[in-house]
Amino acid sequence: MASNNQNLPLYDTKDNKEKPQHASTMSRQGVFAAVSYMLCAVLLIMFNKAALSSYKFPYVNVITLCQMLCSCAFLYVLRRWKIISFTAGESQGKDTNSKILVPLRTVLHTLPLAFSYLIYLIVSMESVRGINVPMYTTLRRTTVAFTMLFEYLLAGQKHSLSVVGSVGIIIFGAIVAGVGDLAFDPYNYAVVFTANICTAIYLASIARVGKTSGLNSFGLMWCNGLICTPFLLFWTYFSGDLEMTLQFPHLFSPGFQAVMVLSCLMAFSLNYTVFINTTRNSALTQTICGNLKDLFTVGIGWLLFGGLPFDLKNVIGQSLGFLGSCVYAYCKLKGK
Repeated sequence: MASNNQNLPLYDTKDNKEKPQHASTMSRQGVFAAVSYMLCAVLLIMFNKAALSSYKFPYVNVITLCQMLCSCAFLYVLRRWKIISFTAGESQGKDTNSKILVPLRTVLHTLPLAFSYLIYLIVSMESVRGINVPMYTTLRRTTVAFTMLFEYLLAGQKHSLSVVGSVGIIIFGAIVAGVGDLAFDPYNYAVVFTANICTAIYLASIARVGKTSGLNSFGLMWCNGLICTPFLLFWTYFSGDLEMTLQFPHLFSPGFQAVMVLSCLMAFSLNYTVFINTTRNSALTQTICGNLKDLFTVGIGWLLFGGLPFDLKNVIGQSLGFLGSCVYAYCKLKGK
Protein backbone atom coordinates (compact mmCIF):
# COMPACT_ATOMS: atom_id res chain seq x y z
CA MET A 1 0.00 0.00 0.00
CA ALA A 2 2.77 2.40 0.98
CA SER A 3 4.52 2.22 -2.35
CA ASN A 4 1.45 3.55 -4.11
CA ASN A 5 1.22 6.67 -1.94
CA GLN A 6 2.77 9.86 -3.22
CA ASN A 7 4.21 12.54 -0.99
CA LEU A 8 2.00 15.58 -0.85
CA PRO A 9 3.10 18.66 -2.75
CA LEU A 10 5.92 20.82 -1.44
CA TYR A 11 7.23 24.16 -2.39
CA ASP A 12 10.12 23.47 -4.70
CA THR A 13 12.65 26.09 -3.69
CA LYS A 14 14.45 26.12 -7.03
CA ASP A 15 11.30 26.34 -9.08
CA ASN A 16 9.93 28.99 -6.80
CA LYS A 17 12.93 31.21 -7.34
CA GLU A 18 12.50 31.02 -11.07
CA LYS A 19 8.81 31.88 -11.01
CA PRO A 20 7.76 35.47 -11.58
CA GLN A 21 6.27 37.36 -8.72
CA HIS A 22 2.93 37.75 -10.47
CA ALA A 23 0.22 35.12 -10.43
CA SER A 24 0.61 32.03 -12.59
CA THR A 25 -2.05 29.88 -14.23
CA MET A 26 -3.88 27.57 -11.84
CA SER A 27 -3.45 23.85 -12.60
CA ARG A 28 -6.15 21.20 -12.42
CA GLN A 29 -4.69 19.99 -9.13
CA GLY A 30 -4.83 23.57 -7.90
CA VAL A 31 -8.51 23.81 -8.82
CA PHE A 32 -9.24 20.52 -7.05
CA ALA A 33 -7.41 21.75 -3.93
CA ALA A 34 -9.39 25.00 -3.95
CA VAL A 35 -12.77 23.28 -4.34
CA SER A 36 -11.92 20.73 -1.64
CA TYR A 37 -11.00 23.51 0.75
CA MET A 38 -14.25 25.38 0.13
CA LEU A 39 -16.35 22.28 0.80
CA CYS A 40 -14.53 21.48 4.05
CA ALA A 41 -14.68 25.10 5.19
CA VAL A 42 -18.45 25.37 4.75
CA LEU A 43 -19.08 22.15 6.67
CA LEU A 44 -16.71 23.05 9.50
CA ILE A 45 -18.32 26.45 10.05
CA MET A 46 -21.73 24.82 10.26
CA PHE A 47 -20.64 22.15 12.75
CA ASN A 48 -18.81 24.68 14.92
CA LYS A 49 -21.79 27.02 14.84
CA ALA A 50 -24.08 24.13 15.81
CA ALA A 51 -21.93 23.32 18.86
CA LEU A 52 -21.48 26.95 19.94
CA SER A 53 -24.98 28.23 19.22
CA SER A 54 -27.49 25.40 18.88
CA TYR A 55 -26.12 23.41 21.84
CA LYS A 56 -24.77 26.57 23.54
CA PHE A 57 -21.43 24.96 24.30
CA PRO A 58 -19.39 27.94 25.59
CA TYR A 59 -15.87 26.50 25.64
CA VAL A 60 -14.24 27.44 22.35
CA ASN A 61 -10.78 26.32 23.38
CA VAL A 62 -12.02 22.83 24.27
CA ILE A 63 -13.37 22.39 20.73
CA THR A 64 -10.03 23.53 19.34
CA LEU A 65 -8.19 21.14 21.67
CA CYS A 66 -10.36 18.21 20.57
CA GLN A 67 -9.69 19.06 16.94
CA MET A 68 -5.93 19.17 17.54
CA LEU A 69 -5.87 15.89 19.47
CA CYS A 70 -7.85 14.13 16.75
CA SER A 71 -5.61 15.57 14.04
CA CYS A 72 -2.45 14.37 15.82
CA ALA A 73 -3.98 10.92 16.39
CA PHE A 74 -4.95 10.59 12.71
CA LEU A 75 -1.53 11.67 11.52
CA TYR A 76 0.33 9.40 13.93
CA VAL A 77 -1.67 6.32 12.96
CA LEU A 78 -1.39 7.03 9.23
CA ARG A 79 2.36 7.61 9.51
CA ARG A 80 3.00 4.52 11.64
CA TRP A 81 1.02 2.44 9.15
CA LYS A 82 3.23 3.94 6.41
CA ILE A 83 0.20 5.27 4.54
CA ILE A 84 1.63 8.80 4.51
CA SER A 85 5.02 10.45 4.96
CA PHE A 86 5.95 13.77 6.50
CA THR A 87 8.89 14.90 4.37
CA ALA A 88 9.80 15.04 0.70
CA GLY A 89 11.62 11.96 -0.54
CA GLU A 90 11.20 10.17 2.77
CA SER A 91 11.31 6.38 2.53
CA GLN A 92 8.17 4.93 4.03
CA GLY A 93 10.04 2.93 6.66
CA LYS A 94 12.32 5.70 7.81
CA ASP A 95 12.03 7.19 11.31
CA THR A 96 8.94 5.17 12.20
CA ASN A 97 10.47 4.41 15.59
CA SER A 98 10.95 8.08 16.37
CA LYS A 99 8.56 9.46 18.94
CA ILE A 100 8.00 12.68 17.04
CA LEU A 101 8.55 11.26 13.53
CA VAL A 102 10.18 14.54 12.50
CA PRO A 103 13.73 15.68 13.47
CA LEU A 104 13.78 18.09 16.41
CA ARG A 105 15.61 20.72 14.36
CA THR A 106 12.80 20.67 11.80
CA VAL A 107 10.17 20.92 14.52
CA LEU A 108 11.89 23.99 15.96
CA HIS A 109 12.06 25.48 12.47
CA THR A 110 8.26 25.41 12.29
CA LEU A 111 7.76 27.28 15.59
CA PRO A 112 6.67 30.57 13.94
CA LEU A 113 4.09 28.71 11.85
CA ALA A 114 2.84 26.72 14.85
CA PHE A 115 2.31 29.76 17.05
CA SER A 116 0.59 31.71 14.29
CA TYR A 117 -1.61 28.64 13.76
CA LEU A 118 -2.53 28.48 17.45
CA ILE A 119 -3.51 32.13 17.60
CA TYR A 120 -5.38 31.79 14.31
CA LEU A 121 -7.41 28.85 15.63
CA ILE A 122 -8.37 30.44 18.94
CA VAL A 123 -9.30 33.83 17.54
CA SER A 124 -11.15 32.36 14.56
CA MET A 125 -13.22 30.10 16.79
CA GLU A 126 -14.10 33.01 19.08
CA SER A 127 -15.13 35.10 16.09
CA VAL A 128 -17.67 32.46 14.98
CA ARG A 129 -19.52 32.49 18.30
CA GLY A 130 -20.21 36.17 18.73
CA ILE A 131 -21.72 37.07 15.36
CA ASN A 132 -24.33 35.69 12.99
CA VAL A 133 -23.09 33.57 10.10
CA PRO A 134 -23.99 36.00 7.26
CA MET A 135 -22.13 38.93 8.81
CA TYR A 136 -19.26 36.69 9.90
CA THR A 137 -18.61 35.63 6.33
CA THR A 138 -19.05 39.22 5.11
CA LEU A 139 -16.45 40.68 7.47
CA ARG A 140 -14.07 37.79 6.87
CA ARG A 141 -13.83 38.85 3.23
CA THR A 142 -11.61 41.76 4.22
CA THR A 143 -8.90 39.17 4.98
CA VAL A 144 -7.79 39.48 1.35
CA ALA A 145 -6.36 42.94 1.99
CA PHE A 146 -4.32 41.73 4.96
CA THR A 147 -3.15 38.67 3.01
CA MET A 148 -1.88 40.78 0.13
CA LEU A 149 -0.02 42.99 2.59
CA PHE A 150 1.69 40.12 4.41
CA GLU A 151 2.49 38.32 1.16
CA TYR A 152 4.30 41.44 0.02
CA LEU A 153 6.10 41.99 3.34
CA LEU A 154 7.17 38.36 3.88
CA ALA A 155 7.68 37.09 0.34
CA GLY A 156 7.78 40.16 -1.89
CA GLN A 157 4.74 38.87 -3.76
CA LYS A 158 3.16 41.38 -6.13
CA HIS A 159 -0.11 41.08 -8.02
CA SER A 160 -1.47 42.33 -11.32
CA LEU A 161 -3.91 45.23 -11.60
CA SER A 162 -6.75 42.85 -12.47
CA VAL A 163 -6.16 40.88 -9.27
CA VAL A 164 -5.94 44.06 -7.19
CA GLY A 165 -9.16 45.27 -8.82
CA SER A 166 -10.99 42.05 -7.96
CA VAL A 167 -9.85 42.38 -4.35
CA GLY A 168 -11.13 45.96 -4.33
CA ILE A 169 -14.57 44.76 -5.46
CA ILE A 170 -14.61 42.21 -2.63
CA ILE A 171 -13.74 44.79 0.02
CA PHE A 172 -16.25 47.29 -1.33
CA GLY A 173 -18.93 44.60 -1.22
CA ALA A 174 -18.06 43.85 2.41
CA ILE A 175 -18.46 47.53 3.29
CA VAL A 176 -21.82 47.75 1.52
CA ALA A 177 -23.07 44.60 3.24
CA GLY A 178 -21.86 45.79 6.63
CA VAL A 179 -23.98 48.92 6.40
CA GLY A 180 -27.07 46.69 6.51
CA ASP A 181 -26.11 44.96 9.77
CA LEU A 182 -28.70 46.09 12.28
CA ALA A 183 -26.99 44.21 15.12
CA PHE A 184 -23.65 46.02 15.04
CA ASP A 185 -21.41 44.91 17.92
CA PRO A 186 -18.03 46.68 18.20
CA TYR A 187 -16.41 43.90 20.25
CA ASN A 188 -17.44 41.05 17.98
CA TYR A 189 -16.53 43.05 14.90
CA ALA A 190 -13.09 43.70 16.42
CA VAL A 191 -12.66 39.97 17.09
CA VAL A 192 -13.46 39.14 13.47
CA PHE A 193 -10.97 41.71 12.14
CA THR A 194 -8.35 40.33 14.52
CA ALA A 195 -9.10 36.88 13.10
CA ASN A 196 -8.56 38.31 9.62
CA ILE A 197 -5.08 39.53 10.55
CA CYS A 198 -4.23 36.22 12.22
CA THR A 199 -5.42 34.32 9.15
CA ALA A 200 -3.27 36.43 6.84
CA ILE A 201 -0.17 35.91 9.00
CA TYR A 202 -0.84 32.17 9.22
CA LEU A 203 -1.26 31.71 5.46
CA ALA A 204 1.81 33.79 4.71
CA SER A 205 3.75 31.68 7.26
CA ILE A 206 2.72 28.49 5.45
CA ALA A 207 4.18 29.86 2.24
CA ARG A 208 7.40 30.94 3.94
CA VAL A 209 8.03 27.88 6.17
CA GLY A 210 6.92 25.47 3.45
CA LYS A 211 9.80 26.58 1.25
CA THR A 212 12.54 25.86 3.79
CA SER A 213 11.35 23.14 6.19
CA GLY A 214 11.37 20.19 3.75
CA LEU A 215 8.00 19.06 5.12
CA ASN A 216 4.94 18.25 3.08
CA SER A 217 1.41 19.17 4.14
CA PHE A 218 1.06 16.29 6.59
CA GLY A 219 4.43 17.10 8.12
CA LEU A 220 3.49 20.73 8.68
CA MET A 221 0.21 19.66 10.26
CA TRP A 222 2.05 17.22 12.54
CA CYS A 223 4.50 19.86 13.77
CA ASN A 224 1.64 22.30 14.36
CA GLY A 225 -0.19 19.79 16.51
CA LEU A 226 2.96 18.66 18.31
CA ILE A 227 3.80 22.21 19.37
CA CYS A 228 0.35 23.71 19.89
CA THR A 229 -1.50 20.91 21.69
CA PRO A 230 0.48 21.09 25.00
CA PHE A 231 -0.03 24.87 25.16
CA LEU A 232 -3.74 24.59 24.52
CA LEU A 233 -4.11 21.71 26.99
CA PHE A 234 -2.35 23.77 29.65
CA TRP A 235 -4.59 26.75 28.95
CA THR A 236 -7.88 24.83 29.03
CA TYR A 237 -6.90 23.01 32.22
CA PHE A 238 -5.90 26.03 34.27
CA SER A 239 -8.75 28.17 32.94
CA GLY A 240 -11.21 25.57 34.20
CA ASP A 241 -12.69 24.89 30.76
CA LEU A 242 -11.94 21.15 30.93
CA GLU A 243 -13.59 20.82 34.35
CA MET A 244 -16.64 22.79 33.25
CA THR A 245 -16.90 20.72 30.08
CA LEU A 246 -17.43 17.60 32.20
CA GLN A 247 -20.46 19.33 33.72
CA PHE A 248 -21.92 20.41 30.38
CA PRO A 249 -25.55 19.15 30.30
CA HIS A 250 -25.43 17.98 26.68
CA LEU A 251 -22.02 16.30 26.96
CA PHE A 252 -23.44 12.79 26.50
CA SER A 253 -26.15 13.81 24.07
CA PRO A 254 -25.81 11.79 20.84
CA GLY A 255 -26.52 14.88 18.78
CA PHE A 256 -23.85 16.96 20.50
CA GLN A 257 -21.30 14.16 20.30
CA ALA A 258 -22.03 13.70 16.60
CA VAL A 259 -21.50 17.42 16.00
CA MET A 260 -18.19 17.31 17.87
CA VAL A 261 -16.92 14.26 15.98
CA LEU A 262 -17.87 15.78 12.64
CA SER A 263 -16.25 19.07 13.67
CA CYS A 264 -12.98 17.24 14.44
CA LEU A 265 -13.08 15.33 11.15
CA MET A 266 -13.77 18.50 9.18
CA ALA A 267 -11.03 20.39 11.05
CA PHE A 268 -8.51 17.73 10.04
CA SER A 269 -9.71 17.82 6.43
CA LEU A 270 -9.72 21.60 6.41
CA ASN A 271 -6.17 21.88 7.74
CA TYR A 272 -4.97 19.52 5.04
CA THR A 273 -6.77 21.35 2.24
CA VAL A 274 -5.50 24.72 3.53
CA PHE A 275 -1.91 23.53 3.27
CA ILE A 276 -2.51 21.96 -0.15
CA ASN A 277 -4.33 25.00 -1.52
CA THR A 278 -1.74 27.43 -0.18
CA THR A 279 1.23 25.43 -1.48
CA ARG A 280 -0.38 24.50 -4.80
CA ASN A 281 -1.66 28.01 -5.43
CA SER A 282 -0.90 30.91 -3.07
CA ALA A 283 -1.89 32.49 0.23
CA LEU A 284 -4.06 35.01 -1.61
CA THR A 285 -5.79 32.27 -3.61
CA GLN A 286 -6.51 30.48 -0.35
CA THR A 287 -8.10 33.64 1.02
CA ILE A 288 -10.15 34.22 -2.13
CA CYS A 289 -11.43 30.63 -1.93
CA GLY A 290 -12.73 31.51 1.50
CA ASN A 291 -14.73 34.29 -0.12
CA LEU A 292 -16.11 32.06 -2.88
CA LYS A 293 -17.47 29.55 -0.39
CA ASP A 294 -19.19 32.37 1.49
CA LEU A 295 -22.18 32.28 -0.86
CA PHE A 296 -23.00 28.76 0.31
CA THR A 297 -22.15 29.53 3.93
CA VAL A 298 -24.44 32.54 3.98
CA GLY A 299 -27.34 30.62 2.44
CA ILE A 300 -27.02 27.64 4.78
CA GLY A 301 -26.41 29.93 7.77
CA TRP A 302 -29.60 31.85 7.13
CA LEU A 303 -31.59 28.62 6.84
CA LEU A 304 -30.13 26.80 9.88
CA PHE A 305 -29.13 29.49 12.36
CA GLY A 306 -31.00 32.61 11.36
CA GLY A 307 -29.21 35.91 10.94
CA LEU A 308 -29.88 39.22 9.30
CA PRO A 309 -33.35 40.20 8.18
CA PHE A 310 -33.60 40.75 4.44
CA ASP A 311 -31.80 43.94 3.53
CA LEU A 312 -31.09 45.17 0.01
CA LYS A 313 -27.69 46.62 0.97
CA ASN A 314 -26.61 43.31 2.43
CA VAL A 315 -27.71 41.42 -0.67
CA ILE A 316 -25.88 43.88 -2.94
CA GLY A 317 -22.76 43.63 -0.77
CA GLN A 318 -22.84 39.85 -0.78
CA SER A 319 -23.25 39.85 -4.55
CA LEU A 320 -20.34 42.25 -5.06
CA GLY A 321 -18.11 40.10 -2.86
CA PHE A 322 -19.02 37.00 -4.79
CA LEU A 323 -18.48 38.84 -8.10
CA GLY A 324 -15.04 39.99 -7.02
CA SER A 325 -14.12 36.43 -6.03
CA CYS A 326 -15.25 35.15 -9.42
CA VAL A 327 -13.19 37.83 -11.20
CA TYR A 328 -10.14 36.80 -9.21
CA ALA A 329 -10.74 33.12 -10.03
CA TYR A 330 -10.99 34.00 -13.72
CA CYS A 331 -7.73 35.97 -13.59
CA LYS A 332 -6.01 33.12 -11.80
CA LEU A 333 -7.20 30.51 -14.26
CA LYS A 334 -6.07 32.68 -17.17
CA GLY A 335 -2.77 33.51 -15.52
CA LYS A 336 -3.40 37.26 -15.49
